[in-house]
Amino acid sequence: MRTGESPKRAVRVADRLREELTTILAREVRDPRLENVMVTRVEMPDDLSFARVLVRTIVPVEDLASKKQVLSGLVSAAGRLRKSLAGRIGLRRTPELRFYWDDGFDASERIGQLLAEIEDERKHRE
Repeated sequence: MRTGESPKRAVRVADRLREELTTILAREVRDPRLENVMVTRVEMPDDLSFARVLVRTIVPVEDLASKKQVLSGLVSAAGRLRKSLAGRIGLRRTPELRFYWDDGFDASERIGQLLAEIEDERKHRE
């Protein structure tokens, strides 16, 4: 493999994993902890040994306990998810799945709320 292909391949495989995991979670997993879970992003190193899977729920979750419950459900389903992926992605070795909560969306949403509050205060002062 040429040197320039590796990162590009990792990005392509990560995108494919995101798509497949989204489908598997929506159609095949019946764990109530994983209802409304969506995969927001998958990141992989060039060697494709593991996948850093960022998730969140469709309905925003505020409390830490609910986030931990979702991540716990994903960890317990990781073997089944990996097995389902093996037949779909066509890699010699299916990457290890590591799950993380995607706080990026929550942070950007909170920043938007704060900016809206500042704008409201500014209008009320005028």
